Amino acid sequence: MLNTRTADIEQQASTGSLPGWDDVDALVSATYDRLRDDRDGTVADYIPKLAAAEPDQFGIAVADVAGGTHDVGDAWAPFTIQSISKAFVYALVAEVLGHEVVGERIGVNNTGLPFDSVVAIELNDGHPMNPMVNAGAIATTALLPGASPDEKWSRLVAALSAFAGHRLSIDEQVYASESASNDRNRALGQLLRSYGRLDADPAETVDLYTRQCALLVSAHDLAVMGATLADGGVNPVSGEQVVSPEVCRDTLAVLAASGLYEHSGEWLFEIGVPGKSGVSGGIVAIAPGKGAIGAFSPRLDEAGNSVRGQRAAAQLSRALGLNVFASRSAAAASGARI
Repeated sequence: MLNTRTADIEQQASTGSLPGWDDVDALVSATYDRLRDDRDGTVADYIPKLAAAEPDQFGIAVADVAGGTHDVGDAWAPFTIQSISKAFVYALVAEVLGHEVVGERIGVNNTGLPFDSVVAIELNDGHPMNPMVNAGAIATTALLPGASPDEKWSRLVAALSAFAGHRLSIDEQVYASESASNDRNRALGQLLRSYGRLDADPAETVDLYTRQCALLVSAHDLAVMGATLADGGVNPVSGEQVVSPEVCRDTLAVLAASGLYEHSGEWLFEIGVPGKSGVSGGIVAIAPGKGAIGAFSPRLDEAGNSVRGQRAAAQLSRALGLNVFASRSAAAASGARI
């Protein structure tokens, strides 16, 4: 079971809006102070460039749907988005193709297996199952609109930049490092093609997926991107309508089921909001109608999820009343006697 070290944090009911500005600032700072010396987990080493990450970096950001942002520590430190990109590329594709097509082609069910599993494809007749594992993300990227890889890339960068509220750039060194050690993803692309599940060229699609994972973001960016999904597709800082409310609903449902890979059930049990992680140490946790948490800490658990990021999300979910399953009786809330 995920150890989020939050037993001493009072659970607030998931009702209404976030607390006041000063209260959120204080809670974000208190969470950072509580976890700043946590050294659990290890930095990803299967991608050479990621292995060189500074393991002690740690930042937390909270963005609310009213446009307020709260940052502490290394909240503005850049890192590559990695698998968190899957959520926002899925939203882009769902916006273009619609609920039914994407649901049928990609799926929404958790595999219960590691994010780069080949067995999961074989067990499901070549179906990628969900867009948050690598096979599903590759299949999703193949559905991007555009007549060429360059056109698809331009659409992708523009969409993810709109979620963040500013133009995102690529870390060319990480892109090169991942491309040089990308045999498993290339194999997944070929396997999907062999089952008739990939219409686009596998090599071009995997290259496009690798590039999207190398886009640079910060914990602050992740909080704003998550808050855009929390606010019906409107970026709360820029005011731009990035995707529709229906796409936000679908994306958040997929994240709730599969955003933390085979630990998704534990995440939902402990933290209670849709979320997504990436192997560079980023995590985004999204409370519909309220806002989002972005966290960055490179030390990961065995499933590839940031340890401190999960613990920060757990503490803030409880303290800010984000858990969508937490409630209290109407009678108790009103002070009525039972």
